[in-house]
Amino acid sequence: MFAYPDDQAALDDALRLSRAMSHKNAVADLDLGGGKAVILGDPRALKSGPLFEAFGRGVEALGGRYWSAEDVGVSPADLAYARKTTRYVAGLEGHGAASGDPSPFTAEGVKRGIELCVRRALGRDLDGVTVAIQGVGHVGAWLADKLAGAGARLVVTDVDVEAAAVVAARTGAAVVGPDAIFDVDAEVFAPCAMGGAISADTLGRLKVRVVAGGANNQLADAEAGVLMRQRGILYAPDFVINGGGIINVAGEIRALQRSEAFDPAWVEAKLGRLMETLNEVLDRAEAERRPPHEVAVDIARARIAAAKS
Repeated sequence: MFAYPDDQAALDDALRLSRAMSHKNAVADLDLGGGKAVILGDPRALKSGPLFEAFGRGVEALGGRYWSAEDVGVSPADLAYARKTTRYVAGLEGHGAASGDPSPFTAEGVKRGIELCVRRALGRDLDGVTVAIQGVGHVGAWLADKLAGAGARLVVTDVDVEAAAVVAARTGAAVVGPDAIFDVDAEVFAPCAMGGAISADTLGRLKVRVVAGGANNQLADAEAGVLMRQRGILYAPDFVINGGGIINVAGEIRALQRSEAFDPAWVEAKLGRLMETLNEVLDRAEAERRPPHEVAVDIARARIAAAKS
């Protein structure tokens, strides 16, 4: 849910996000396609139970071709209203197959991916590494907790000043303004807000060695990925590193379809495999002298083609 300027902007974002979900599910080895719904409106002012019940009716009308779960601007509490009018909502509590809020699992995958990238780029663990987190909503806040627990030093920002202050009080992070996050002296930049954060302009300001975060569609355009490689910045493709949440949701859908209880071990195995895929992407990118996002898209498309055949 976002205050898009007009219908076309919302449609464009939904299409970008649905493509990212297709790639994300493919690289996570999930038996799912990819889709995304967006709601036009300021989530801080226009949320209501009837709104999400209406959204649920829209999802139900698709007859199971689309499952919904929380994302930017939407919480599990919001989707509890949608669950009143559709069966096809995951990431909630209250039944044996329930997986709960997927945000901590997205954050866990991102944290593991950052660890992997820091080892590759810097030859060290997270203790003492400075990470600049852009956006401390659901995923960003969980990521901050996990990184702080591993000994990382944090600098955070969010358009919601209060949210940033809460995370800072809990983790010891420094807080900067939304635009200043690109100028932070850090080893890692973790985009966890809206898409398009990495562009030619922002790359000119970043001092980091690694870009790895939870946001979808982090690259403003393909050229940004090429520029990162030219500048020696290791990039973890967003739809690879941030797949933990959809793996958790897929575990719930799988359990519902099989009339079984949710299986955390299945989720953990898939998350472990996802980190192997990230390593494979970065190995191939290095060997082929190509930007990691191009390699990741190739892997995703190959897996989609194999599934279709």
